[in-house]
Amino acid sequence: MMRNLVYILPFLILIFFSSNIRSQQVDWGQINSANIMDIIAGQNPDIGTYTSTVQIGNHNSAQLFINEKTSVSLSQIGDHNKLFYVNSFTDIEVKNTITTQGHNNIIDITGSNSISENMKMNIKGDNMTIFMRNY
Repeated sequence: MMRNLVYILPFLILIFFSSNIRSQQVDWGQINSANIMDIIAGQNPDIGTYTSTVQIGNHNSAQLFINEKTSVSLSQIGDHNKLFYVNSFTDIEVKNTITTQGHNNIIDITGSNSISENMKMNIKGDNMTIFMRNY
């Protein structure tokens, strides 16, 4: 647990400093690993993005470039699965659930529209590639 904290804390601090911070309102002596995420969220109250990612297996990856109104729930179960999800250039509110069970699957989703607003995608199998373009 402590070892994971040592790896995660520098990234959280980097995120904290790279966001739009009102530093005059932050008491630096009270920042710790237990409250850093609450402090970051308090600095940006308009952020609505929610992403839940569960990856079970080896060499899985997910690259999400999403807008502030997007909620994505992602599960990748198996090995060598990849997800590329880009909807950062639109302001449509999207709540998607994507589940992949298998090995060597690639899902590439670009854009959002009214058809993909509340999409639920379940992929079961191996060696599949899915390209989805929403314009």
